Amino acid sequence: MNLRQLAVGFGLVAGSAIALSSPAQAFSFKADYTHSLSGGNASKGDIFLDSITLDSGRVITDFSLVNSANILSNDIYTGGNSGAASADIGDLATTGIREEALTNEGAKRVMNNLNLNNIIDTEDKGNFVLDLHFEQAVDNIFLFERGMNSRMDVQALDADGNAIGNLLRLAKSNKWDNAGYKIDTKEIGRKQKVGSIGISLADLGLSTGYVSALRVSSKGKSYNGPDFKVFGSVAAEKVPEPSALLGIGMVVAGLMVSGRRKQAQAS
Repeated sequence: MNLRQLAVGFGLVAGSAIALSSPAQAFSFKADYTHSLSGGNASKGDIFLDSITLDSGRVITDFSLVNSANILSNDIYTGGNSGAASADIGDLATTGIREEALTNEGAKRVMNNLNLNNIIDTEDKGNFVLDLHFEQAVDNIFLFERGMNSRMDVQALDADGNAIGNLLRLAKSNKWDNAGYKIDTKEIGRKQKVGSIGISLADLGLSTGYVSALRVSSKGKSYNGPDFKVFGSVAAEKVPEPSALLGIGMVVAGLMVSGRRKQAQAS
């Protein structure tokens, strides 16, 4: 392939990966899980995710967990129902941590496991911006939200932490699917239904490749305090991220300019 063909190929791939402006519809999936407790305590104990089945019939058991978190902003906790995002766990859960004044480590501890009863809890009027980094690159995102009545903003990040693609706004109108289980955590004195929703690369404004991190946020009362857990499916194909494609394009463009100069000098 000559430089001109490579440049054209880059333009097609990078353009489709970065410039996609109309996000697709978030998708539904079925989650299978195992309760550690039964009866009246089932919603208070561990609820471990076993697998996810897509509408296509594909069964996913290879999950990528969040292995680091970076709090960009979070309303300050001063007691009571103040603050925004915090770490919360089931009353009888054996993993995770309860932490009102959320730290990066606390966010990681409730995200870095398969226990659906470890979540980020948000006060109804809370504002936060949180970057979540996966241990392995992912090609689908699976979100679980307690209450099925909140909004969230989600955007993909590149390897350098820069926002890419488009901002996906998950509103109440997205109609969270019933995930089929309830949780009763230390923050809330009753069990509540949990909803689920799937996010593809197309939903994030990317048509190919994978993502390694997400930025999630809540903006006050209208978002109604999302209480959530997030996983990713390990990417099957490690196509370069959009930011890497841009770097390749710059190199190709430089080589093409250099080649033209040499041709001009020779003539």
